[in-house]
Amino acid sequence: MVSASPPEPTGGREQQIWRTLESVMDPEIPVVNIVELGIVRQVHTGADGRVRVGITPTYSGCPATEVISRSIRDALDQNGFGDVLLDTVLWPPWSSEWLSESGRRKLEAFGIAVEGKTPESLACPRCASHHVERVSEFGSTPCKAHYRCLECLEPFDTFKCL
Repeated sequence: MVSASPPEPTGGREQQIWRTLESVMDPEIPVVNIVELGIVRQVHTGADGRVRVGITPTYSGCPATEVISRSIRDALDQNGFGDVLLDTVLWPPWSSEWLSESGRRKLEAFGIAVEGKTPESLACPRCASHHVERVSEFGSTPCKAHYRCLECLEPFDTFKCL
């Protein structure tokens, strides 16, 4: 299982890069950063001595991937990490299990639920009821599904659990 929080960096430079990446917000959900969202998979120094950042999109066709990559590149460049390489990592695919606890709380406060391992674990982000129904396989973006709470009648999106 992949950790929902970044691994302990092996060096001070890697730690500074992780902090820089925490300043990059998701363009579609500006309350959560890309580290909390779990799309930053790794920051490591390769055998060639170059630092590489691996990111995994939340959805293979995610239109925000290019915007996120540009935002990461800009943040790295502005903080003196212009030599860091950026890699897209497609395997294993992103999972909502990679969200950090702070990311989960921020998404819920924003009105987005996060599916657990089973659909029955899904709760309305407004009233916490598990009495919900799926309205559409796709929500506001392809990585989300659209639901409605049958208690408070509020609609909401949820990240799909892959």
